[in-house]
Amino acid sequence: MEITDLEWKREQERVDDVTKKINRRISGLEAQVGEMRGDVVGLRKEFWDEVTMNFAEPDDLGETSTSMRQQSQVLAEREFGHKRAFSQLGKLRRLKNSPYFGRIDFREEGEASADPIYLGIASLQDDNDQDFLIYDWRAPISSLYYDGSPGSVSYRTPGGSVEGEMELKRQYVIRDAKIRVMFDTGMTIGDELLQEVLSQSADDKMKSIVSTIQREQNAIIRNEQSRLLVVQGAAGSGKTSAALQRVAYLLYRYRDTLSADQLVLFSPNSLFNSYVSTVLPELGEENMLQTTFQAYLERRIGREFELEDAFDQLEYLLQGDVSEDGDYEARLAGIRYKSSLDYLEVIRAYREHLSERDMMFRPIRFQGHEIVSAADMQRKFYEFDPSIKIPSRIEQMGKWLLKEVSEYGKSQRDEEWVDDQIQLLDSSALHKAYNQMRRNQKGAADTFDDFDQQREAAARMIVNDWLKPVRKWIKRQRFVDVKGMYRRLYKDETLFRQLSGGRPLPAMWHEFARLTIDRMAKSELMFEDATPLLLLRELLQGFITNTAIRHMIVDEVQDYTPFQLEFLKRLFPRARMTALGDLNQAIYGHDSALDDYDPLLNLYGREESMVLRLTRSYRSTREITEFTKAMLLEGEMIVPFTRTGEKPVLRRFAKEAQAEMEEAVASDIEKLRDQGLDYTAIICKTQSECNELHKRLKNRLDTRLITKNTPAFEKGTVIVPAYLAKGVEFDAALLYNASAERYSRESERKLFYTACTRAMHVLHLYTLGEESRFIGDVKQELYDVR
Repeated sequence: MEITDLEWKREQERVDDVTKKINRRISGLEAQVGEMRGDVVGLRKEFWDEVTMNFAEPDDLGETSTSMRQQSQVLAEREFGHKRAFSQLGKLRRLKNSPYFGRIDFREEGEASADPIYLGIASLQDDNDQDFLIYDWRAPISSLYYDGSPGSVSYRTPGGSVEGEMELKRQYVIRDAKIRVMFDTGMTIGDELLQEVLSQSADDKMKSIVSTIQREQNAIIRNEQSRLLVVQGAAGSGKTSAALQRVAYLLYRYRDTLSADQLVLFSPNSLFNSYVSTVLPELGEENMLQTTFQAYLERRIGREFELEDAFDQLEYLLQGDVSEDGDYEARLAGIRYKSSLDYLEVIRAYREHLSERDMMFRPIRFQGHEIVSAADMQRKFYEFDPSIKIPSRIEQMGKWLLKEVSEYGKSQRDEEWVDDQIQLLDSSALHKAYNQMRRNQKGAADTFDDFDQQREAAARMIVNDWLKPVRKWIKRQRFVDVKGMYRRLYKDETLFRQLSGGRPLPAMWHEFARLTIDRMAKSELMFEDATPLLLLRELLQGFITNTAIRHMIVDEVQDYTPFQLEFLKRLFPRARMTALGDLNQAIYGHDSALDDYDPLLNLYGREESMVLRLTRSYRSTREITEFTKAMLLEGEMIVPFTRTGEKPVLRRFAKEAQAEMEEAVASDIEKLRDQGLDYTAIICKTQSECNELHKRLKNRLDTRLITKNTPAFEKGTVIVPAYLAKGVEFDAALLYNASAERYSRESERKLFYTACTRAMHVLHLYTLGEESRFIGDVKQELYDVR
């Protein structure tokens, strides 16, 4: 039913009234926050003036401690009050221009009339704190807005289910406290509202558009029962947005027991971290921890190896020329095998094998002398009770080695090299050494003039100092030769066959085994070896776990291997996992965690796991979605949004006309800017291609080169490799050289699809010569040729 002018007037009057209340509270809170800030600053400055300091008598120490504790408590209370008031002020400022976006009239069962429920990004009560003027979108009753339609409805609360009747569902777009769009709907979210939001330009940060959450996205956000929630979603289906709003929901739902620093997001790269960094603050929550899996690998094993990352690995695969690189096929076979569950079982079997024999150790050496040999260490290791787990035996080994080093140190005190070092000590160092020895001897009445005592003290100090690095090396368990044991997997074919449980050797095993050994000999570690080697180390030396993290979000999970997800599960043993991905964007050479759902669902058990699918794409116009989904073998499952725009454009150039093509790219970028499209991307296949193009265009066009180390997402035109653009959206995407020569392998189909789906409004493709066969798979009527 159409909304009358009178109804529109009444709704605007309510917006005006709520806005006035918000403004009054903002004014009051601003004064309160300023006063509290002054109190906190003053308390910090005067902290020690207010503390009673007296150390004359033992009883005075207690008085001093009590005084410090009391003053600290006063300061902490003021700081907490200031932080809470400042947070409330931030929420009110966000409500000021757009206080709410939805309304439902709900009549609870047994009640005579319906209550209007207005929904916004934060709750707001009236001046008496009796009634809600606005309900937080995460409140239990708000689920009716996302999941329900007029008629019989129910919603769940901590106290049980509430039944009733929804008599009205209304949606708004309010800007600067003025209603711009308003309509009643029976749908989850009306297309009019989506049209309004999605027709806008891509912001320099992801928007938290809670007003447009769909029913299936709401199921993701409010899922509380699953230990593992897997979201398979088409490009532009709102996976990441829903996951971040899921975090906001969990922080609201469990605000007494869960804080932002107990959640972690594993994202594809640091650029993506910047892209999503404002979503939670926009919803009034602190940002959770954000990192990448590569950053974790670097922290754990980056000091031991020159560690390749996933982007360098992919760059190699995309640039590789099989005809010129004899190792290319072997490397590809190795990548596929080392990400498989078969290899995971080999590593686990290796751990069991090592519990009985073949542990490898590095000898303990000092100044060229072998204190404990590797053979003695191995013999000692297997003398321990075999029922004791390997990490515990290694810990006992460490204690034994420290004793051996201490005995060796005693034997070195009379050596000539120690006398040489004593001669280099000054009198103050000698005095310090002697006093330390006397303290250790509990004040024995030796005189400092006693030369033998003086030399003994100095010798002890020198030997202890020189052996400190050895002791530190032992305490860090560097004597365990994990690198050697991993390398032995590829040196000993008989052992590998045994650990494989009788399965045939993987394709090209000898070739990629040689590659592995050669790289490790240079202290280089290929990306496909990083997680298996780290897993082997953790299985032998014990996992360094993080029990504080209660929830992890793994974005672009299709880029993870089963190996890596198993590792994350072990790393965060108390955490739930939300895994977001799209198999159609699995662009790496290794096995994807989404290739087979069985291993993924077995991580935590099927009874604690759930898979949700998002098939409707909202990012791109209908024309772009129809074009891109036609490239996929199962693209018919993707449902385009109704927002229309221009067809994708294909522009062909002769093979030798590179300069002409690049001039056309630059000219088109300038035209798009004139049309108000400020976020544009020139997408190349590889980083090296981006680097070269940026050099050629920088005098013609203002562009920014994106690399794996780019820290922030900003407005303007960027030149970016397809694999770094994944997860980000642009007003316009221009695919550089989409030719058959550049995109021909079937393994590159998903990369091509990923690049094209970055466009919200405009997609242009340029080719030197014949276009890629992936475009050929698309019907001609779905795009224009110019």
